[in-house]
Formats: sequence, structure tokens, C-alpha cells
Amino acid sequence: MHRLVLQSLDDDQAVDTISIPLAGKSSIADYMVIASGRSTRQVASMAAKIAEKIKAETGRSARIEGLPTADWVLIDGGDVIVHLFRPEVRTFYNLERMWSFGDAPAVPADTATPSAASTPGNA
Repeated sequence: MHRLVLQSLDDDQAVDTISIPLAGKSSIADYMVIASGRSTRQVASMAAKIAEKIKAETGRSARIEGLPTADWVLIDGGDVIVHLFRPEVRTFYNLERMWSFGDAPAVPADTATPSAASTPGNA
């Protein structure tokens, strides 16, 4: 599953893709994958393709949050949790720092603050 997600993101030209191993750190998943798209359209497209591939591979639908606005889309694929962002939203939330426990580099901070409506579940 992890390899499938990473390959899909690579095929769709995701930006700054990182993978954080969660085994032993959290019981929610084995991996958290974080990537950016250049626009809301690209983020939505990447999310839809990942969800389709997860369904084809496992036979069950991935849960998706945030797709209508596509500023931050969360895909729960079971063993892999995927966060797809527009760059400025990713910079604001900086999930890499929170979940990596110092293992991953910080995302460059050089853009504006997103609105509260950008968070998954608030769409």
C-alpha cells in the first residue's frame, strides 16, 4: 500500500513528498505520507487517483476529508495515511514537525496563513 501511494504521487508530479514511519510511534497507521500539489485542482486529482488505486488494490474505499476545497485533503488508506496540501497550507500546519519527532526536515515557511475553512472536516 505504501509503495502504491508513493508511486501514484510520483506519477502525478507531487511536490516535496515525504514518508514518516509511524510503526512504534502511533497505532493509527504504519506510514504517514505528506505531499503538496501546485493547485487545488492538482491536489484534488492526486487524491482521487490515490483513492481509486486503494479501492482497486484492497477492494475497500479509502475515507477522504477535505476534497471539496482541496486545500488539505486527508486520505485514510488503513495502513497509510496521506495528507495532500497546497504549499501555503502545508507550511502553516507543518505536520512533518509534529509527527516526525525530529526525524523530518521542516517545510520552508514563506507564504500566507490559510483560513480555518481549509482544515479537513471544516469544508
